[in-house]
Amino acid sequence: MLEHDYICDLCGRKVPTITKHHLIPKEHGGRDLSTAKLCIPCHKQIHALYTNKYLSTRLYTIDLLKDDEKIKKYLNFIRKHPGDTMITIKKSKRR
Repeated sequence: MLEHDYICDLCGRKVPTITKHHLIPKEHGGRDLSTAKLCIPCHKQIHALYTNKYLSTRLYTIDLLKDDEKIKKYLNFIRKHPGDTMITIKKSKRR
């Protein structure tokens, strides 16, 4: 078991550190709106795949994120790794 057990809202893994993801990015009016608790790799992956504008108009809930095809592929990958594994995330060339 990890030193601190947090659960990532996206991948569902137990992780040592959690970050706050604004479901509607702050620059698009989401400063005081809903947030999600995400592990670092999930948070980085979302922002590597999509612009803040796209996130604010199309992927503004955890359910919408989980239903996205690119995110589904990523989740299938990340769930195979322990929560304390740091994964290298690369920005999508299509972003």
